[in-house]
Amino acid sequence: MNTNQPHNSSTEQEIDLSKIGTSISNWFQNTSLRIFKLLLFFKKNALIIGILFIVGAALGWFADQKIKSYSHQLILSSNFGSTDYVYSKFELLNAKIKDKDTAFLKELGFAKTKHIGQFKIKPIVDVYQFIDGKESNFEFLKLMAEDGDLKKIITDNITSKNYPYHMVTFGTGKVFKSEEIVAPLMNFLNDSDHFKKMQKEYLNNLDIKLKANDSIIAQIDRLLAEFSKNTNSSKSSSLVFYNENTQINDLLTTKNSLINESGSLRVQLVNLDKIAKESSVFINIPNKGGLNGKLKYFIPLVLLLILGLLKGYKKWSYKMKEKL
Repeated sequence: MNTNQPHNSSTEQEIDLSKIGTSISNWFQNTSLRIFKLLLFFKKNALIIGILFIVGAALGWFADQKIKSYSHQLILSSNFGSTDYVYSKFELLNAKIKDKDTAFLKELGFAKTKHIGQFKIKPIVDVYQFIDGKESNFEFLKLMAEDGDLKKIITDNITSKNYPYHMVTFGTGKVFKSEEIVAPLMNFLNDSDHFKKMQKEYLNNLDIKLKANDSIIAQIDRLLAEFSKNTNSSKSSSLVFYNENTQINDLLTTKNSLINESGSLRVQLVNLDKIAKESSVFINIPNKGGLNGKLKYFIPLVLLLILGLLKGYKKWSYKMKEKL
């Protein structure tokens, strides 16, 4: 029994290799036959294929000229805690577009309303802008990172809505001027009596803060001038003694801090003239995705596929009739 076992195993392996070789040979033969049939099909139908290709390319080129789409991008900031309000505004706008409420859109000032697609808004994830000297935000991220994945937390909807900048994208079927679509959109987003009051109070508080900083800086300058004057004076009775390493340094540090704060606040004022402020606008970007601009290649292929299916159906139908 044991002496026959190796011989049987060797025979089985030879049979298996023989089957594999036969299968490979059959595959090459079948593939060669299919290629030959395809070449024969093109040869027999060369005239029809040529006509279909020319007609399809012409139709595709004409369609590419007529059927165009464009994408538009806006980067905006939502001020005075208006992020949820801005997102709700976009939800309302999309609902009106979906319902094809052209009267509502025209009332807002949008032109060519039938060619406007849905608006998409998402936060621009920027942890550094989110922290930006805000100790509370930094502590929040530290606390959340201890209990979960930091990457997941910073992209979470609740967290990401608090980022200062948001990307708005939408598509249109026509070229638009900025005053035809961007201006009406921004007017719509900034139409809120509540946040206009918030803006007024915020700017008023900012003005008070800047004036207070300027006043304190002026007082520090007078103290420093008095110190310099008394130091250079020869009258010892009028000398005022300062600890150079503490009081003077503290004054200079405070002045520098106030100057930096005032500078930062004045930069913020640039974005605070609106509830939702557009920082950059890119409109009428030709959309090259999908079949846009590619119909001149797609339509000829579809026509050739239809031809192939018809020929295949005709052949299959003939065989079925023979069997019947």
